[in-house]
Amino acid sequence: MTVKKISGFKAWSLAAAATLAMPSIMLAQPAPASVHGHASNPAGIAFPVGGEVRFTKDKTSDPKDRKYPYAFPLDAQGSFKGTGLAPGDYVAVVFVDGKTVDFTEVTLAAGDDKDINLDETRKEYTDKMTPEEKKNLEEFKKKNAEVMAANGKVANLNAALASARADNKAGNYDNAIKTMSDATAQKPDEAVLWVTLGDAQLGAANAAQKAARDAHTSTMDVAIVEKFKIAAASYEKGIAANAASKKPNAELVGVAYNQLGQCYGKAGETAESSAAYEKAVVAQPTQAGMYYFNEAATLFNAGKTDEAVVAADKAIAADPKRAEAYFIKGQSLVGKASVDPKTQKIVAPPGCMEAYQKYLELAPDGPHAKDVSDILTGFGQTVKSSYKAGKK
Repeated sequence: MTVKKISGFKAWSLAAAATLAMPSIMLAQPAPASVHGHASNPAGIAFPVGGEVRFTKDKTSDPKDRKYPYAFPLDAQGSFKGTGLAPGDYVAVVFVDGKTVDFTEVTLAAGDDKDINLDETRKEYTDKMTPEEKKNLEEFKKKNAEVMAANGKVANLNAALASARADNKAGNYDNAIKTMSDATAQKPDEAVLWVTLGDAQLGAANAAQKAARDAHTSTMDVAIVEKFKIAAASYEKGIAANAASKKPNAELVGVAYNQLGQCYGKAGETAESSAAYEKAVVAQPTQAGMYYFNEAATLFNAGKTDEAVVAADKAIAADPKRAEAYFIKGQSLVGKASVDPKTQKIVAPPGCMEAYQKYLELAPDGPHAKDVSDILTGFGQTVKSSYKAGKK
C-alpha cells in the first residue's frame, strides 16, 4: 500500500504544537528559617562585641576551607538573630577574634524560628571540661563575683556623690550630710567622699552664721564654731585619704586645703587658716593667686590687716590681674592713714593709694569701684582709670 504525503506538514510539527500547548508550572519554594539565641563563656559572661555566630552545612571540609553562607553578629549582651536561612542541617559555630570557641548542630525546618543555646555554662559544654579547667572556672567565677560586687558598690557611691553635690548646690545641706555620712561609712578611704561631706558641713555652718548675722546675734556662737570645726575634720580626713591613695589627686587636695582654710578662719583660728591656704598653694601652684587671695580675705575679715597685706601681695605676685587682691590690700592699709601735723591733711600709708588705683584700672566697673573712687578723692587723689561716677 502506498502512503501519500500530506502537503505542508513536517514530521515534527504536531509534536511541537503539543509542546507549546502545555501550561508552565512553578514548583513551590520552602519558607526560609530564622534563628536567635545567646552565646557566652563558661563564666556566663557575654563574648566581646565583634564576635559572631556562623552557619554551615559543610561538616567534612577542613575548618580553614569551610564555607559559612550565613553569619550573624553578637551584641553587647551576647545575643544574636538572623533570618533567611534555607532549611536543612547546620553546624552553628561561635567565632571570637576569628577563632572558633563553641559550636552546636541544629536542624532548621521551613518557617522555623529556632532558639539556639550557645551558652557555655550549659551542662553539655561543662561536662567536657577537664578537672583543671573546672577548677580554674570556679576560681574565676569567685573573683568575678567579687569584682561585680565592688563595681556595684562604686556605682552606688557615685550615685550618692552626684546626689550630694546636687543637694549642696541647692542648699539642701542636711540631705547632703546624711548621704555623704553614709557614703564615708561604706568607704572611709575615698578622699572625694570626705571632701564632699566637708562641703555640705561647711555650707550648713555658713548658713547658720548668716542666720545669726541676720538675727543680730553672735556669729561666733559656740554651736556655730563647732559646725566649722566638724567640717574641718572632714576635710582633714579627705586630705589624709588622698595622701594614702595610690594615685593622689593634687587638685582635690588643693581644694580641700582651701576649704579647710575657710573653716579655720570662720572658727577664729587664723593661724591654722593661713597654714591651710599655704598648703593649698603647695598642692596646686597653678591656683596660687586664688588661694593667696582667699587667705588675704580671711585675714582681713578677722581684723588681721598686717597679715592680710602680706597675703594680698602674694596673691598679686601670683596673679597681677586679680583686681580683688589690690582692693584687699588697699582696705588693709587705709586704716593706718595718719594726719600730717603741718598740713593737717590725711596721709595714706605707702602702697595704699597705688593699690586702689590699680583696682580701678583693672575693674573700673567692679563692685567696689565707687567706694574706691570716693576714697581716692577723699585723699586728694586723681582717679586715673576709666571709672565714671554713675556707672553701675
